[in-house]
Formats: sequence, structure tokens, C-alpha cells
Amino acid sequence: MLEATPLTDGWTLRHGRDALPAVVPGCVHTDLLAAGVIPDPFLGRNEADVAWVGRREWTYETQLRAAPSGHEQTDLVFDGLDTSAEILLDGRLLGRVRNMHRSYRFDVTGLSGRLSVRFASAYAEADAVRERLGERPAAYAEPFQYVRKMACSFGWDWGPTLVTAGIWRPVRLERWSTARIARVRPLVTVEQGAGVVELHIDVERSRVEAELTVEARVGGVRARARIDRTHGVVRLEVPDAALWWPRGYGEQPLYDVELTLLNGEGPLDSWRRRVGFRTVELDTSADAHGTGFTLVVNGERLFARGVNWIPDDVFPSRITRERYRERLRQAAGAGVDLVRIWGGGIYESEDFYDACDELGLMVWQDFPFACAAYPEEQPLRGEVEAEARENVVRLMPHPSLVLWNGNNENLWGFRDWGWEERLAGDSWGEGYYLGVLPRVVAELDPTRPYTAGSPWSGSWDRHPNDPDHGTHHSWEVWNREDYAEYRANVPRFMAEFGWQAPPAYATLRRALPGEELAAGSPGMLHHQRAEDGNGKLERGLARHFAVPAGDFDRWHYLMQVNQARAVATGIEHWRSHWPVCAGTVLWQLNDCWPVTSWSAIDGDGREKPLYHELRRLYADRLLTLQSRGGDLVVAAVNQAGEEWAGPLVLRRMSVDGGVIGRASTAFTAGARTVAEVRVPRELVPAGPKEFLVADADRLRALHFPAPDREIPYPIPEFEVAVEPGAVTVTARTLVRDLLLQADRLGVDTRADRGLVTLLPGERVTIGVSGWKTPDAAAARAALYCVEPAE
Repeated sequence: MLEATPLTDGWTLRHGRDALPAVVPGCVHTDLLAAGVIPDPFLGRNEADVAWVGRREWTYETQLRAAPSGHEQTDLVFDGLDTSAEILLDGRLLGRVRNMHRSYRFDVTGLSGRLSVRFASAYAEADAVRERLGERPAAYAEPFQYVRKMACSFGWDWGPTLVTAGIWRPVRLERWSTARIARVRPLVTVEQGAGVVELHIDVERSRVEAELTVEARVGGVRARARIDRTHGVVRLEVPDAALWWPRGYGEQPLYDVELTLLNGEGPLDSWRRRVGFRTVELDTSADAHGTGFTLVVNGERLFARGVNWIPDDVFPSRITRERYRERLRQAAGAGVDLVRIWGGGIYESEDFYDACDELGLMVWQDFPFACAAYPEEQPLRGEVEAEARENVVRLMPHPSLVLWNGNNENLWGFRDWGWEERLAGDSWGEGYYLGVLPRVVAELDPTRPYTAGSPWSGSWDRHPNDPDHGTHHSWEVWNREDYAEYRANVPRFMAEFGWQAPPAYATLRRALPGEELAAGSPGMLHHQRAEDGNGKLERGLARHFAVPAGDFDRWHYLMQVNQARAVATGIEHWRSHWPVCAGTVLWQLNDCWPVTSWSAIDGDGREKPLYHELRRLYADRLLTLQSRGGDLVVAAVNQAGEEWAGPLVLRRMSVDGGVIGRASTAFTAGARTVAEVRVPRELVPAGPKEFLVADADRLRALHFPAPDREIPYPIPEFEVAVEPGAVTVTARTLVRDLLLQADRLGVDTRADRGLVTLLPGERVTIGVSGWKTPDAAAARAALYCVEPAE
């Protein structure tokens, strides 16, 4: 039977004459950090002080001992090497590698000695490729498009420039005889109620004459098949298989598949995975509104409630199974049902997809191409196809994976960002997105849809980012316009949009030790990577509020409010237009370090107010007030599987708390539909002193017809009571967007809700965890709300 031994002990990191203990899996930065050679690059402006690390060569070394007798072959297997390296054993070259996204295997049968993995600087590799193939344009100056490496390690508009090197995924020795399983490609489908698993098996042999068979088991069903030379197929059918559903639509039953390679009755190797039975389609048919983009799972058409995912740490080897699960549980807790793995990152570890399988989170997987023109010549072309083939097969067992996507913004970039003229006919990646990748997916994984890019309108006959066709990215709003402009169109699928806010207060305090916090302080500016990011934040705020001058705490709070308001404006509008719009994918769920960004969860894992707002926006049932042809309507968005019906109460109110008008009516929203109820004209608020309240089934929608800076809010008055695990606030006046910043009470303190608006006499109880010394005065000091303009 094949034996696998992790090769994790005894590694050193060498540069010149110096040697340090090394952790494998890991990277150079984390080893240098552990040894005290470099400061934490996430703190202050230390990032600039460690830039030298990414420009040097580094060598990892350990002793490889001779394998014990009893096996015919020994392989040295690297699951991931970052990125350009040569592998030597006692000075003998075993091989050269140049792709972070692939695994590698070397025959070391009978060999022992000093194992060395020598990493070149990724900059040096990129420069050599650029010199050979020519310049290619990109959204950023760093040369990430010339190497098959996590692009955002070269920095992004939310990430630091920390160019890594190292053995970033596990390494092991595998000892085997006669034959081993080289690859298993599982096609998992549903046919007439039966779950079907068709396993395509490739084997590697050391004895060509041996007769080989495979035995497979799933759901109480067994089957055998013969291996013909190096390939075999075994098919299993599970009668009445329970279907895997996205969260909110049903359960997530998973079935263990076990495959054993046999020589006679003697086992040689085994393969085990979990699968889920479901069908997935992508409906891109034309209709009266353009070209759709609707995911269909088990025949059910879905509005995707999504978030974009970036690597959760700029050093991915630090992301543990537990950390993946914590972050993805947070996503599920916010009502998310789709996670898009963005193309400037990586193919994530099995731990990520396992958690998504269990949580019912659909995964949209980008191939790793983002915001640049990528050369298509060798050596890159061969690397791209090899990595695609490996990762498509590796990820196929996961029912959560529902879509392959060719790239992020490159088709759009070619058309709109001046690339076409600059390239003057040079290759730029189109051959990957419209040729290599769809061919690989069609050949290896015909059970899932593929789309060429995001955004993409489906054809060069249309603009790549046409909102009426396919996927759309909205960045004009954040960059230049008020977030009210989200309501200007109804895209078929909003795959990227977002609004920035700083991280939590405690996160900033940790990341900027000793600095007096201010919007424009050196540390704050260093941890703001968007072009003119603070300028866009303040211009966006000024459209709604007076920008606080010299009051950081107020600035910080209002930026959080504006982020939540902006995202709510978009999602409420787009959800109310289901089924024309079939999904929203927020940019972004998470951060890879402490930074001002578009995230809902900051770099220390703290939930911003936006996160809690997502829980409302992505709930199965959403009440929202929208404009339709000059009328104001209540849209009851019902994504639940049951009808939603009941009374709807409308109140026209003044900001001083008086009720000007009131009406009650009934509404009915069928399962997975949107119902609209027109607001009577006499209840439509007139001017900045009035607003509208809509209540139904303990849900509420508010409509203020004027920006906050024009509303004569009363001075907020409220009472605060504290008991173990809770803070209760009772309003005496209108209290708009009340927020308990729990991390100001303690670095480990969390609140279970974000922004809430209270009418006079209403109360809210906020659950608080991790607060060691509850105190009413401290709670009041940590409470913020909108105040009257000066």
C-alpha cells in the first residue's frame, strides 16, 4: 500500500551564510518574522522596510534520508512551491519549477542527501519573461502578469506589496510499488433521481505487466472496473440520492466516495473524497431585457447573494482550516450563498471548499488572471494549461463549486483601458479565456458551466461591461458618483460593486501603535491603498453629511455608516428587480491585512457595520422602498420557498416623532418572487422634515427624501441599560443609525448587530460577548448615532 510521510521537520532557510529555522509549509517572510529578523509588515509603515525580502534569492534545506526497503519507488511531492525554484539533492538537479498554482513530483528512489529548494526572486523571473516576450499593460506597475503567482502579493488597491517565496503547501515522500493512483476525475451528476458518480482513473505503473482493478464505494453501492494499461472508468448509481442544495434552499447531504486500486485482492493505493449530488446550469438566454446570467441549481433559479473573496492573508500558508471555517461561517451568517474566488488570488486549499460544501455556500472560481494583459507565449502558455488541468480535476468533487470563470476584468481592460492600442497585436490572454480554458473545462469537467470573464457580455459584438448582458462591474459609482446612481440601471448580474470604510477602531489601534489616529495621519494613509482613496471617501460622505474636521471618532463612524448605506442602496434596488437581475456579489467579504477597504470583515476578522447590514440585505425576506415610474412603492422581496403575506403598515412621520399620516394594507409575495405595493401619494414625505416608515412581519423599511445634512434631526436622546451579555437602548427621540462600537469596550468584545434606527419610545437590545467589565457609562461612550448638522 502506498505510504505517505510528511516532510516537515529539520528545514532551514538560508540566504548567503546565514541559516534560520524554517517552518514548512510556510514562506520566507513568516520565517524571518519568527526569527525576529524583520518587523511585522502589517504594523505601521513596516511594509516598506521589508521590501528587500521579495528581491532576494532564498534557499530551503533539509536532510532527505534513504527510504526503507519494501517499496519499488519513492517520490518527493510538493503540493505548492512559490514560485520560481530549482530543486537539488546533494547538488544534483531534480527539476525546475515556475508556477505557484501547481504541484510537483520527483522520483527520488534510492536517493538521500541534502535536499535544497532554491527560490529565485519573483521579480527576477518576471523581468526575464518580460525581456523575452515584451511589455504587457496592467492596472498596476508591479510585474505580476509575467509569473504564475498570486498576483496580489505584488500589492493591490487594498493589499500590501509583500512578494513571497517558499514551500507554501505541504511536502511529503510517497513510497509505492506496482502502481499508484495518479489522478481521479469524478463526474458527479443526477440522472432520473439517481446520484451518479463516474470515476475516471489514471494510474502510474512500476510494473507494466501487473493486472490492476479498482473498487469504488459510495452510498452503500459498490462497483469494480479493470484498469487498461493506465486508465479505467468505474460508474456508480445511488438510487434516490438526497440532493445537495445551496444554503436557504435545502440541506447539504454529502456522500463519501472511496476508491481502492488493487493488484489481485491486494490494495496498492486509495483515494477518498466527499461529493454532493446536484445539477447546475447557467442560463444566458436572450430575453426582452438583454442577455441573462442566472444560476440554476437542481432546476431552481437563484438570485445569488454573493461576496467576493480575496486571500484571507497575504501569506496564505498562515490560513488554517479553523480560520477558513470561521470566515466562511461569518459569510453564511450574513445570508451569503455564493462566494466568488477572485482572479488575483489563488486556487484555495481543500479546507476552503470543504467548508463551503458543508455550509451550502456556492463557489464561483476565477482562474488566476486579473487586471492585466497576460502573454500567451511559452513558458506561460504551457504553465497555464497544466495548472488549469490540475486544479479543475482537484476541485471537481466539491458540490459547492458551481462556476468556472476565465478572468477578472481583462476582457473589459482590453476594450476600455487603452490596452488594444498599446499591445499592437501582441498576445494578451484572449486565447486563454476564449480558447484554452473553456476547452480544458469542457474536456475535464462538463458538469459545470464556464464563462470567459467578469465582466463579460458574452460576445465581442457588445461592450464587455454592458449591464444588459451577462455580468457587470460597477466602479464609476465609487470612483466618481453618488451611490444613489446604483439605481440608474438594472444589470443582469452585478458581479462587483462596493464602497470603502476604515477597519474597526481596535484594528486600527493594533495596526498603528503609538500613532494619533487621524484621517490623514501617515499610518492611516499607508493603510489606504486605493488611488485617492481618502478623497473618494470624503467626497462620497460630503454628499450626505458634513465631513467632520479634526474629529477622528466621528469621521470613523460616519464612514462606516456611509459604506453600509451605499451597499444597501445597491442591493435593495437590484434585489427588488428579480428576476431581471439575478445576483449581486459585493466587493468584498474579507481583507488580507489591516486596511481601509471595501470589506465587510476587516483584516483582524472584526465585523464592520456593513457585515451586519448584509444580514438584513441578504435575508430571505427584505422590505425596501423603491421608486417606480415616479411613484414610491414598497417592494416585498421574498426569496424563501413559502409565500409571504400579511399586513403592511405605512407611517408618514416628522423627524420630531409625530405621525402625519398612516395606512394599513395587505400584501402577498409568492415564493421566490417580489411583490410591489404603491405608497398612497398622501403618505409620500414632503421635504427634509419628514420620512416614511414601512413595517411588515417585524421587518422595516425607511425612506428619507433628503440627504442627512439637510435633515433637521433632533438632538438624539436615549437611555442605556447594561446587564450581562446585553446593552439595551431606549430612544426618547428619533435616533438614526445607532451603533455600538463594541471593540471600544475591549479588543475581544463583539456586538451581535450593527446600525439600527429607533423611533421615539422604541428600544433595542444588543447582545455583547467578550466584555469583561460591563459598565453603563462605558457602553454609552461606545454608542454613536447621526447627530443634527451644525
